[in-house]
Amino acid sequence: MAYPSRLHPDSDRAGAIDFPAVNRAALGALPALLGRWLPDGKKQGHEWVARNPKRGDRKPGSFSVNLNTGRWADFAEAEARGGDVISLAAYLAGVTQYEAACELAKMLGLKGGAE
Repeated sequence: MAYPSRLHPDSDRAGAIDFPAVNRAALGALPALLGRWLPDGKKQGHEWVARNPKRGDRKPGSFSVNLNTGRWADFAEAEARGGDVISLAAYLAGVTQYEAACELAKMLGLKGGAE
């Protein structure tokens, strides 16, 4: 997902967060993040393949995350897809992308995030 500017203010919050910087840092830590978020998954080539925890997925296969780009999709759910790690974190946690970016920034020890 592209943002109109480098810093994306949330209308309900004072402050802005550097989405590209958070995504870059999260992409560098993606295997560890996926191990926490999707522990039943496994690496297959350049993808992390797992069951989708947001639905009654019985076996891995339709839900995957590209380890190089952070793009992700559940091919059994048309609306369950995104272009980066922040959107994945937001989807899995059921929060806004702003909230997910703030949490990732904190988790990854990034400075200059939203206050």
